[in-house]
Amino acid sequence: MTRSAQTRARGLTTVTRAWPVTLREDDQQGSVTLRPLHRRDANDWMRLRAANQDWLEPWEATTPGGSAGAATFGEYVRLLTQQARSGTTLPFAVDLDGALVGQLTVSSITYGSLCSAAIGYWVSRQVAGRGVIPTGVAMATDYCFQVLGLHRVEINIRPENDRSLRVVEKLGFRDEGTRVRYLHIQGDWRDHRTFALTTEDVPGGLLARWQRVRSGL
Repeated sequence: MTRSAQTRARGLTTVTRAWPVTLREDDQQGSVTLRPLHRRDANDWMRLRAANQDWLEPWEATTPGGSAGAATFGEYVRLLTQQARSGTTLPFAVDLDGALVGQLTVSSITYGSLCSAAIGYWVSRQVAGRGVIPTGVAMATDYCFQVLGLHRVEINIRPENDRSLRVVEKLGFRDEGTRVRYLHIQGDWRDHRTFALTTEDVPGGLLARWQRVRSGL
């Protein structure tokens, strides 16, 4: 535990602050870790993105008018870190057996009468289908519910993204219908289907339920 806290499966520890935090689950498929993205990840991150450009581009959010984002990877990490420290975002790198394989972001964290957040993710084609992202989503959801005290988590997916739809299907997220022209992707506003869970849906934790599903119990 090198930063503020580490949370392990089936036993979320009490943390003094929401960020930085590392979440980890070990099983027969390997070790899945959610951790802060660092500037030292630059080379691995850029190689991974370049190798998976065709795989990821159809689902990547864009900005109307083509406004530029962060100019460098370092600026990108700094922006994410600022958002994390403000409590609005949890920007996780996804590791499998110690190697960077993707990214998962908890965004739009809101308290008050809503107490909600949204989860987005991407993963390398080479590890797709191995349960990495479902495990990561389950850990992040449990963290939102059990540590941050949120009530609802949602995931928004384009209707054409069959692989991402499989993630929410495996995890038992509830289909709440279509949001018309919800996000700007590849130069146009695209419909998305919204899937959600509330704390009442997973009283024993989503990770524990997901592991039972994987085990066929």
